[in-house]
Amino acid sequence: MISVVRAKENDFRLLAEIGRRTFLASHGHSASIEIINRYLENKFNDDACQEELKDLKNIYHIIYYKQIPAGYSKIIFDAPDENIDVKNVTKLERLYLLQEFYSLKLGWELLKFNIELSKTQDQVGMWLFVWKENHKAVHFYSKAGFAVIGSYDFKLTENHSNPNHQMLLRY
Repeated sequence: MISVVRAKENDFRLLAEIGRRTFLASHGHSASIEIINRYLENKFNDDACQEELKDLKNIYHIIYYKQIPAGYSKIIFDAPDENIDVKNVTKLERLYLLQEFYSLKLGWELLKFNIELSKTQDQVGMWLFVWKENHKAVHFYSKAGFAVIGSYDFKLTENHSNPNHQMLLRY
């Protein structure tokens, strides 16, 4: 019923579509529609997603429910940060789940999958950025054991950024 599959290069359109829909749902009210649309056009177009999939450091997985794509994740192993005192730590760059699947706890399943995958690569923790105003996501990560360790201004454009928490889960 639930499966998590490593994304392939030809999944770029699916990732772009899920990325646009989930980003708009969670961040669509964080800036003007013009700024949001410009960001979506730059980050979630077919070419950008295709390039990200070609980069071997980016590890994408798609979660399926009854063979229907419900969301995806992007992690990067050995992604140190100045606020973290170890080098062998995984960055969770994206954990996107379509709203119609929220009640099925698939986000939790995808997070657990990525944590276990990270541990198999001798990583000692996982970190991420999350928009401070996305209270549902902040609560989700806090409940999973992540702690706020810093902050970050996430740039949507050169003139607009959103305040983010930096969160860390140590294994």
